[in-house]
Amino acid sequence: MMEPARVVPRRIWRDGSPSVGNRSVPEETAVALTYNGGTYAVMMTTPQDLEDFAVGFNLSEGVISASKDVDSLNIMSLEDGIELRMWLSKPRADRLQERRRHIAGPTGCGLCGIESVAEAMRPAAVVGRGPQFSPEQVMAAMQGLSSRQKLNIETRAVHAAAFWNATSGIVALREDVGRHNALDKLSGALARASIVASEGIILLTSRVSVEMVQKSAAIGAPVMVSVSAPTALAVRMADAAGITLAAIARADGFEVFTHPGRISDEPLR
Repeated sequence: MMEPARVVPRRIWRDGSPSVGNRSVPEETAVALTYNGGTYAVMMTTPQDLEDFAVGFNLSEGVISASKDVDSLNIMSLEDGIELRMWLSKPRADRLQERRRHIAGPTGCGLCGIESVAEAMRPAAVVGRGPQFSPEQVMAAMQGLSSRQKLNIETRAVHAAAFWNATSGIVALREDVGRHNALDKLSGALARASIVASEGIILLTSRVSVEMVQKSAAIGAPVMVSVSAPTALAVRMADAAGITLAAIARADGFEVFTHPGRISDEPLR
């Protein structure tokens, strides 16, 4: 299997003088998702945690409703990429055939192959009430991200998506060159481990676009927090989905854009 990072030579120009050296950079490769022998999508992805990616992508696309809906999954290394070969039960396969489309997705494409405005703007799932968190908990969760981003520490070039709850802290973190892929990988990891997302917070190192909100709503997390700003459409979608959207998280605090009631004004005792 291809490694998630590769060391490449480079010529450096710093402080007015040249030098040479090596740098570790993240790998990206074409990953084809096939079902019962037919190709459904091709995405550019970092080649790690591909089982999680397959399950998470399937969940966010509505191909399956639970990880057990995939009867089998084989990861095949090809000369110019990787193929995730999946077999679905006949009802699932028949339903997929009805809406099958061929997608050539650029890195982390969140809406690749969408065929209509209505499909792109599909309403996000509405999340449940969920627990309340203190500002200190939110900040501690975000501050715990950087030390756990092993691939980003090595390459400084990938996104991360993580899940935190009050009982265990950060329970899962996934990385990828594509922010949507990282979130799909996280979705798959949570589903495969039967972790209840309604009791915690999704943490993101990227900007919050509408498809990131849609994917988080599908996961079922009531709160999402990011280091970067949201788009206006993401704010509207989060509000409609009942998600507490916090962003621009820094060492000194963060900003809450929707449903602020889940983040208390006072520290939890």
